[in-house]
Amino acid sequence: MKENKSVIYWLFTGCILIFIMVLVGGITRLTHSGLSISNYNLISGTLPPLNAEEWQEAFDLYKQFPEYQKLNSHFAIEDFKSIFFWEWLHRFIGRFIGIVFIVPFVYFLVRKKLNKATLKKCLLLLGMGAFQGFLGWYMVKSGLVNRPDVSHFRLAAHLITAFITCAYSFWVALDLIYPERKPAVPGLKKILQIALLLLITQIIWGAFVAGLDAGFIHNFWPSMSEGKLIHETVYMEQQPFLKNFIEGKSGVQFIHRYLAYIVVAIIIYIRVKSKGITTTELQKRGIQYLVILVLIQFALGVFTLLLAVPLWLGIAHQIVAFLLLGAMTFTLHRFSK
Repeated sequence: MKENKSVIYWLFTGCILIFIMVLVGGITRLTHSGLSISNYNLISGTLPPLNAEEWQEAFDLYKQFPEYQKLNSHFAIEDFKSIFFWEWLHRFIGRFIGIVFIVPFVYFLVRKKLNKATLKKCLLLLGMGAFQGFLGWYMVKSGLVNRPDVSHFRLAAHLITAFITCAYSFWVALDLIYPERKPAVPGLKKILQIALLLLITQIIWGAFVAGLDAGFIHNFWPSMSEGKLIHETVYMEQQPFLKNFIEGKSGVQFIHRYLAYIVVAIIIYIRVKSKGITTTELQKRGIQYLVILVLIQFALGVFTLLLAVPLWLGIAHQIVAFLLLGAMTFTLHRFSK
């Protein structure tokens, strides 16, 4: 721990910054700000417009694309500024994260503070970060042609890559904090791995819900509409049938709704099963965090749906998903060799 303290702090700083970026990204999405900047300039785009002429130039560029032409033709420049801010901040944080990852990495490399195993993991992290930046622009591009909204598939790829990058950064830090791990508990480790895959799948479908604005329909619970646990549009909206569950608003919401029950159930099962075996204090704590966070997340999901996605609840739901993945990463790490 002492030998790697600076590297650990660096990795945790990266986790915190990615968390902030996901938070701002959620606000950007929910305020419909993500298509306000329709070009990408790595250096010159760092600063926002600084005078009236630059603001007008940015606004004129925005007017050339479908979101303004089809949805926001009533916008004055002050309206444009309000959505520009969140997208600019999101991109600025992305640039800052790149600096925070690259500059200390070079320093640690020169000072030989990274052993061979950690070096490989950090190189993978840098690659994941670069890929995340590419996916962000790839996502924005999908909303600049014809349809004034980004592809929900690209949105999901952008979001889940951020989640996984943060989780992996956390895992690498945990490797340095706990170089000597406890013997694995094979049964629980396998169940935790399944739970992790289910949670990642649930986050992806959550992004589908956000990308398709599917949280604004079927605002009932536990039924999808009055007296119906499964609304008929779940299987009738798209053809062929399976497209309903990846492209149809009702089908996507259906998967996100009912997969939530499965995620809660498997985490409760992990809690029950862990009582019958000898566990360390950190293993117990990790499972306790999982149970608390998954119940909070489930409740947030229900209220977000019932209240038709108010901004603060949508953001809270995304934040707790992030924390839940962190708790899952920590717990799985504690049960792995």
